[in-house]
Amino acid sequence: MVMTEIVFAAEAAPNPIIPHPAELILGLVAFLVLFFLLKKYAVPRFEAMYAERAEKIEGGIEKAEQAQAKAEEALAQYTAQLAEARTEAAKIRDDARGEAEQIKAELRAEAEADQQRIVAQGEAKLQAQKAQIVAELRAELGRNAVELASRIVGESLEDEVRRRGTVDRFLAELETNGAGK
Repeated sequence: MVMTEIVFAAEAAPNPIIPHPAELILGLVAFLVLFFLLKKYAVPRFEAMYAERAEKIEGGIEKAEQAQAKAEEALAQYTAQLAEARTEAAKIRDDARGEAEQIKAELRAEAEADQQRIVAQGEAKLQAQKAQIVAELRAELGRNAVELASRIVGESLEDEVRRRGTVDRFLAELETNGAGK
């Protein structure tokens, strides 16, 4: 009997590997309900969130591409402006050098004109001084000649008109003798 009891007990005990048919049906119904609920409510929300996120990413990529295109355009514009500014700076520098050379030439011309004017004034002053010295020497020579002639002749040549005439004759004779030599 012992053995029959063991066999009976073995038949009466459910197998833990094979589920009971009621559990199978209940599990299948629960799975189908859960599958239906997920498919009806959760999956569309996940898909909508996925599509929205994909749109944001694509929009971000598009915005980044637009920003990069704008940056490249701004860089090209900046490079063009920089080249133009460098060209303009070179032109201004060349113009400034030309103006400096022109100013330098003008100042040099002014300095030469001033130099010539100063030299001319100096020569005029020298000529005036020479004329004055010659006149003073003539007068002095005339006085000395009249005095010597007075001593030699023994008569007074005090008369101004006579003295001038004598001095002028004497000087004329000196100039003709000096010019003839």
